[in-house]
Amino acid sequence: MGRRRWSERGYALLFLGPSLALLAVFIFWPMLKTLYMSFFLTDKFGHITVFNGLGNYRSLLQDASYWASLGATLSYVAVVAVLTIVLGLILAVAAQQQLKGIGFFKTLFSSTMGISVSVAAIFWLFAFNPSVGVFAQLSQALHLPEINWLADPHFALLAIIITTVWMNLGFTFLILFGALQQVPRSLYDAADVAGVAKRTQFLKVTLPMISPTLFFVTTVTLIDAFKSFGLIDLMTAGGPSNATNLLVYRVYQDAFLNGSYAQASTESVVLTLLIAVVTLVQFKLFGKRVTY
Repeated sequence: MGRRRWSERGYALLFLGPSLALLAVFIFWPMLKTLYMSFFLTDKFGHITVFNGLGNYRSLLQDASYWASLGATLSYVAVVAVLTIVLGLILAVAAQQQLKGIGFFKTLFSSTMGISVSVAAIFWLFAFNPSVGVFAQLSQALHLPEINWLADPHFALLAIIITTVWMNLGFTFLILFGALQQVPRSLYDAADVAGVAKRTQFLKVTLPMISPTLFFVTTVTLIDAFKSFGLIDLMTAGGPSNATNLLVYRVYQDAFLNGSYAQASTESVVLTLLIAVVTLVQFKLFGKRVTY
Protein backbone atom coordinates (compact mmCIF):
# COMPACT_ATOMS: atom_id res chain seq x y z
CA MET A 1 0.00 0.00 0.00
CA GLY A 2 2.80 2.39 0.92
CA ARG A 3 4.73 1.53 -2.24
CA ARG A 4 1.63 2.23 -4.34
CA ARG A 5 1.15 5.59 -2.64
CA TRP A 6 4.76 6.58 -3.35
CA SER A 7 4.32 5.40 -6.91
CA GLU A 8 1.30 7.68 -7.35
CA ARG A 9 3.23 10.59 -5.88
CA GLY A 10 6.12 9.86 -8.20
CA TYR A 11 3.85 9.95 -11.24
CA ALA A 12 2.27 13.17 -9.97
CA LEU A 13 5.69 14.80 -9.57
CA LEU A 14 6.75 13.48 -12.96
CA PHE A 15 3.83 15.17 -14.70
CA LEU A 16 3.66 18.29 -12.54
CA GLY A 17 7.40 18.75 -12.15
CA PRO A 18 8.09 20.63 -15.42
CA SER A 19 5.17 22.99 -14.87
CA LEU A 20 6.14 23.61 -11.24
CA ALA A 21 9.74 24.23 -12.27
CA LEU A 22 8.67 26.79 -14.88
CA LEU A 23 6.37 28.49 -12.38
CA ALA A 24 9.13 28.59 -9.79
CA VAL A 25 11.69 30.08 -12.18
CA PHE A 26 9.49 32.55 -14.05
CA ILE A 27 6.75 33.41 -11.51
CA PHE A 28 7.50 32.64 -7.87
CA TRP A 29 11.20 33.54 -7.80
CA PRO A 30 10.70 36.91 -9.60
CA MET A 31 7.83 37.69 -7.21
CA LEU A 32 9.97 36.97 -4.14
CA LYS A 33 12.91 38.85 -5.63
CA THR A 34 10.72 41.87 -6.35
CA LEU A 35 9.33 41.85 -2.81
CA TYR A 36 12.87 41.57 -1.41
CA MET A 37 14.18 44.46 -3.54
CA SER A 38 11.33 46.73 -2.48
CA PHE A 39 12.95 47.00 0.97
CA PHE A 40 16.33 48.16 -0.38
CA LEU A 41 17.91 50.91 -2.42
CA THR A 42 19.56 49.93 -5.70
CA ASP A 43 22.06 51.40 -8.12
CA LYS A 44 21.34 52.03 -11.79
CA PHE A 45 22.28 48.45 -12.64
CA GLY A 46 19.75 47.00 -10.19
CA HIS A 47 22.31 45.92 -7.60
CA ILE A 48 21.14 46.17 -3.98
CA THR A 49 23.05 48.78 -1.99
CA VAL A 50 21.35 49.86 1.25
CA PHE A 51 18.50 48.44 3.32
CA ASN A 52 15.68 50.98 3.36
CA GLY A 53 12.89 49.15 5.18
CA LEU A 54 9.54 50.71 4.38
CA GLY A 55 11.18 53.88 3.09
CA ASN A 56 10.37 53.07 -0.54
CA TYR A 57 6.72 52.59 0.32
CA ARG A 58 6.57 55.84 2.29
CA SER A 59 8.17 57.84 -0.51
CA LEU A 60 5.82 56.23 -3.01
CA LEU A 61 2.72 57.17 -1.02
CA GLN A 62 4.00 60.73 -0.74
CA ASP A 63 4.55 61.04 -4.50
CA ALA A 64 1.78 63.11 -6.12
CA SER A 65 2.57 61.73 -9.58
CA TYR A 66 2.03 58.19 -8.31
CA TRP A 67 -1.41 59.09 -6.99
CA ALA A 68 -2.21 60.64 -10.38
CA SER A 69 -1.16 57.39 -12.08
CA LEU A 70 -3.25 55.40 -9.60
CA GLY A 71 -6.31 57.55 -10.28
CA ALA A 72 -5.85 57.24 -14.04
CA THR A 73 -5.42 53.48 -13.72
CA LEU A 74 -8.59 53.01 -11.65
CA SER A 75 -10.60 55.17 -14.05
CA TYR A 76 -9.18 53.28 -17.02
CA VAL A 77 -9.88 49.85 -15.50
CA ALA A 78 -13.45 50.73 -14.49
CA VAL A 79 -14.42 52.20 -17.87
CA VAL A 80 -12.73 49.45 -19.89
CA ALA A 81 -14.37 46.69 -17.82
CA VAL A 82 -17.86 48.19 -18.00
CA LEU A 83 -17.73 49.00 -21.73
CA THR A 84 -16.19 45.65 -22.67
CA ILE A 85 -18.74 43.60 -20.73
CA VAL A 86 -21.79 45.66 -21.74
CA LEU A 87 -20.88 45.90 -25.43
CA GLY A 88 -19.82 42.26 -25.53
CA LEU A 89 -23.14 41.19 -24.04
CA ILE A 90 -25.11 43.40 -26.43
CA LEU A 91 -23.27 41.97 -29.43
CA ALA A 92 -23.71 38.40 -28.15
CA VAL A 93 -27.47 38.90 -27.74
CA ALA A 94 -27.67 40.52 -31.19
CA ALA A 95 -25.76 37.62 -32.75
CA GLN A 96 -28.42 35.21 -31.48
CA GLN A 97 -31.09 36.85 -33.61
CA GLN A 98 -32.02 34.96 -36.74
CA LEU A 99 -31.30 37.76 -39.18
CA LYS A 100 -29.99 37.70 -42.73
CA GLY A 101 -26.22 38.04 -42.85
CA ILE A 102 -25.77 37.56 -39.10
CA GLY A 103 -22.98 35.06 -39.76
CA PHE A 104 -20.89 37.81 -41.35
CA PHE A 105 -21.39 40.02 -38.31
CA LYS A 106 -20.44 37.18 -35.95
CA THR A 107 -17.13 36.92 -37.78
CA LEU A 108 -16.74 40.69 -37.70
CA PHE A 109 -17.47 40.92 -33.97
CA SER A 110 -14.85 38.29 -33.11
CA SER A 111 -12.21 39.38 -35.61
CA THR A 112 -10.22 41.47 -33.13
CA MET A 113 -9.03 38.26 -31.44
CA GLY A 114 -6.73 37.63 -34.40
CA ILE A 115 -5.11 41.07 -34.36
CA SER A 116 -1.84 41.67 -32.52
CA VAL A 117 -1.28 44.64 -30.24
CA SER A 118 1.22 46.22 -32.62
CA VAL A 119 -1.14 45.99 -35.61
CA ALA A 120 -4.00 47.41 -33.54
CA ALA A 121 -1.79 50.27 -32.37
CA ILE A 122 -0.84 51.16 -35.95
CA PHE A 123 -4.47 51.04 -37.04
CA TRP A 124 -5.67 53.30 -34.23
CA LEU A 125 -2.70 55.66 -34.55
CA PHE A 126 -3.89 56.25 -38.09
CA ALA A 127 -7.52 56.53 -36.98
CA PHE A 128 -6.63 59.15 -34.36
CA ASN A 129 -4.34 61.10 -36.70
CA PRO A 130 -5.36 64.78 -36.41
CA SER A 131 -4.97 65.36 -40.16
CA VAL A 132 -6.10 62.28 -42.08
CA GLY A 133 -7.63 60.08 -39.38
CA VAL A 134 -11.23 58.93 -39.48
CA PHE A 135 -12.11 60.96 -36.38
CA ALA A 136 -10.62 64.10 -37.93
CA GLN A 137 -12.61 63.50 -41.11
CA LEU A 138 -15.82 63.05 -39.11
CA SER A 139 -15.14 66.24 -37.16
CA GLN A 140 -14.67 68.18 -40.37
CA ALA A 141 -17.78 66.69 -41.96
CA LEU A 142 -19.91 67.47 -38.90
CA HIS A 143 -18.25 70.86 -38.32
CA LEU A 144 -17.10 69.84 -34.86
CA PRO A 145 -13.97 71.08 -33.08
CA GLU A 146 -10.89 69.15 -34.14
CA ILE A 147 -9.26 67.06 -31.41
CA ASN A 148 -5.66 65.89 -31.40
CA TRP A 149 -6.58 62.78 -29.46
CA LEU A 150 -3.17 61.42 -28.57
CA ALA A 151 -1.55 64.80 -27.88
CA ASP A 152 -4.32 66.22 -25.69
CA PRO A 153 -4.12 65.21 -21.99
CA HIS A 154 -7.91 65.42 -21.74
CA PHE A 155 -8.53 62.88 -24.54
CA ALA A 156 -5.44 60.64 -24.65
CA LEU A 157 -6.70 58.26 -21.97
CA LEU A 158 -10.09 58.08 -23.70
CA ALA A 159 -8.32 57.13 -26.93
CA ILE A 160 -6.49 54.30 -25.14
CA ILE A 161 -9.78 53.16 -23.58
CA ILE A 162 -11.47 53.02 -26.99
CA THR A 163 -8.59 51.03 -28.43
CA THR A 164 -8.46 48.60 -25.50
CA VAL A 165 -12.21 47.95 -25.56
CA TRP A 166 -12.01 47.30 -29.31
CA MET A 167 -9.14 44.85 -28.74
CA ASN A 168 -10.93 42.97 -25.92
CA LEU A 169 -14.36 42.87 -27.49
CA GLY A 170 -13.77 39.83 -29.69
CA PHE A 171 -12.84 37.54 -26.78
CA THR A 172 -15.68 38.81 -24.60
CA PHE A 173 -18.20 38.43 -27.41
CA LEU A 174 -17.20 34.83 -28.18
CA ILE A 175 -17.28 33.72 -24.54
CA LEU A 176 -20.66 35.33 -23.84
CA PHE A 177 -22.13 34.13 -27.13
CA GLY A 178 -21.11 30.58 -26.26
CA ALA A 179 -22.75 30.95 -22.85
CA LEU A 180 -25.99 32.22 -24.41
CA GLN A 181 -26.05 29.23 -26.72
CA GLN A 182 -26.14 26.93 -23.70
CA VAL A 183 -29.27 28.48 -22.18
CA PRO A 184 -32.14 25.95 -22.69
CA ARG A 185 -34.66 27.18 -25.21
CA SER A 186 -37.43 25.59 -23.14
CA LEU A 187 -37.02 28.32 -20.51
CA TYR A 188 -37.82 31.01 -23.05
CA ASP A 189 -40.72 28.99 -24.45
CA ALA A 190 -42.21 28.66 -20.98
CA ALA A 191 -41.75 32.39 -20.38
CA ASP A 192 -43.45 33.19 -23.69
CA VAL A 193 -46.40 30.98 -22.81
CA ALA A 194 -46.67 32.77 -19.46
CA GLY A 195 -46.65 36.14 -21.22
CA VAL A 196 -43.37 37.32 -19.70
CA ALA A 197 -41.92 40.37 -21.44
CA LYS A 198 -38.60 40.01 -23.30
CA ARG A 199 -36.90 42.47 -20.97
CA THR A 200 -37.99 40.46 -17.94
CA GLN A 201 -36.84 37.25 -19.63
CA PHE A 202 -33.41 38.76 -20.12
CA LEU A 203 -33.16 39.87 -16.49
CA LYS A 204 -34.72 36.80 -14.87
CA VAL A 205 -33.67 34.01 -17.24
CA THR A 206 -30.71 35.00 -19.40
CA LEU A 207 -28.53 36.81 -16.86
CA PRO A 208 -28.86 34.18 -14.10
CA MET A 209 -28.14 31.36 -16.53
CA ILE A 210 -24.96 32.98 -17.90
CA SER A 211 -23.86 34.46 -14.56
CA PRO A 212 -20.87 32.06 -14.12
CA THR A 213 -19.53 33.03 -17.54
CA LEU A 214 -20.27 36.70 -16.90
CA PHE A 215 -18.40 36.49 -13.61
CA PHE A 216 -15.43 34.84 -15.30
CA VAL A 217 -15.29 37.39 -18.11
CA THR A 218 -15.53 40.28 -15.66
CA THR A 219 -12.67 38.93 -13.57
CA VAL A 220 -10.42 38.35 -16.60
CA THR A 221 -11.25 41.77 -18.06
CA LEU A 222 -10.45 43.57 -14.82
CA ILE A 223 -7.11 41.83 -14.36
CA ASP A 224 -6.13 42.35 -18.01
CA ALA A 225 -7.03 46.04 -17.77
CA PHE A 226 -4.71 46.47 -14.79
CA LYS A 227 -1.90 44.88 -16.83
CA SER A 228 -2.37 46.98 -19.99
CA PHE A 229 0.98 47.94 -21.43
CA GLY A 230 1.45 47.34 -25.16
CA LEU A 231 -1.03 49.86 -26.54
CA ILE A 232 0.17 52.56 -24.14
CA ASP A 233 3.81 51.95 -25.03
CA LEU A 234 3.16 52.05 -28.78
CA MET A 235 0.59 54.86 -28.91
CA THR A 236 1.39 57.39 -26.17
CA ALA A 237 4.44 56.21 -24.17
CA GLY A 238 2.67 57.36 -21.02
CA GLY A 239 2.02 60.89 -22.29
CA PRO A 240 0.97 63.51 -22.87
CA SER A 241 1.80 65.05 -19.48
CA ASN A 242 1.61 61.56 -17.91
CA ALA A 243 -2.12 61.36 -18.73
CA THR A 244 -1.77 57.73 -19.82
CA ASN A 245 1.08 56.77 -17.49
CA LEU A 246 -0.77 53.88 -15.87
CA LEU A 247 0.75 51.84 -13.06
CA VAL A 248 2.18 49.06 -15.22
CA TYR A 249 3.79 51.51 -17.61
CA ARG A 250 5.13 53.49 -14.67
CA VAL A 251 6.88 50.34 -13.41
CA TYR A 252 8.47 49.92 -16.83
CA GLN A 253 9.59 53.54 -16.93
CA ASP A 254 11.13 53.50 -13.46
CA ALA A 255 12.92 50.19 -13.99
CA PHE A 256 14.12 50.23 -17.58
CA LEU A 257 14.20 53.92 -18.48
CA ASN A 258 15.09 55.59 -15.18
CA GLY A 259 17.10 52.74 -13.64
CA SER A 260 15.22 52.95 -10.33
CA TYR A 261 14.73 49.23 -9.75
CA ALA A 262 13.89 49.56 -6.06
CA GLN A 263 11.14 52.06 -6.84
CA ALA A 264 9.81 49.85 -9.63
CA SER A 265 9.83 46.82 -7.32
CA THR A 266 7.85 48.75 -4.74
CA GLU A 267 5.33 49.82 -7.34
CA SER A 268 5.04 46.22 -8.56
CA VAL A 269 4.26 44.97 -5.06
CA VAL A 270 1.63 47.67 -4.54
CA LEU A 271 0.07 46.91 -7.93
CA THR A 272 -0.07 43.20 -7.13
CA LEU A 273 -1.79 43.91 -3.81
CA LEU A 274 -4.22 46.28 -5.55
CA ILE A 275 -5.19 43.63 -8.11
CA ALA A 276 -5.57 41.05 -5.34
CA VAL A 277 -7.82 43.37 -3.31
CA VAL A 278 -9.99 44.25 -6.32
CA THR A 279 -10.33 40.56 -7.22
CA LEU A 280 -11.19 39.62 -3.64
CA VAL A 281 -13.81 42.37 -3.41
CA GLN A 282 -15.32 41.16 -6.67
CA PHE A 283 -15.54 37.60 -5.38
CA LYS A 284 -17.11 38.77 -2.14
CA LEU A 285 -19.66 41.09 -3.76
CA PHE A 286 -20.61 39.15 -6.87
CA GLY A 287 -19.49 35.57 -6.23
CA LYS A 288 -22.58 34.78 -4.16
CA ARG A 289 -24.85 36.09 -6.91
CA VAL A 290 -23.56 33.59 -9.42
CA THR A 291 -26.03 30.79 -10.23
CA TYR A 292 -24.34 27.42 -10.79
